[in-house]
Amino acid sequence: MTSRLEGRRLIERYNDAWNRHDVDEIVSMHAPGMVFENHTAGERVEGEAVRRHVASIFESWPDIHFDTRRLYAREGLVVCEWTATATHSRTISRGGLEAEATGARLEWEGVDIFPIEDGLIERKDVYSDSTAILRQVGLL
Repeated sequence: MTSRLEGRRLIERYNDAWNRHDVDEIVSMHAPGMVFENHTAGERVEGEAVRRHVASIFESWPDIHFDTRRLYAREGLVVCEWTATATHSRTISRGGLEAEATGARLEWEGVDIFPIEDGLIERKDVYSDSTAILRQVGLL
């Protein structure tokens, strides 16, 4: 079982890799068969498909950055509260609506839940405030 401190350090390294957009390093911290599920966006991928999904996030949000607000760790589990910022540089589509790129700086909050086993991330369950994004781009 991964200790509280090991889990905390793993997620700190993981978050740093996300902010550097280092897909190889991000994926290197995943267990085989890892599941990445964004419950708010209705997206779920696992295994090898996670690499493509992470890369697509960086394609959609080329300057996305995450600031950790709080990090809670216990044996085998880490929960991270974050604030994301990114430029609205691409068209956003949600529920049949589209918002053309405005160049505006967007900000939204979220929470990631990470079950960890043997020093690797088994899942990343994402819950984010997508309503904040939709408001900022004029879809709500």
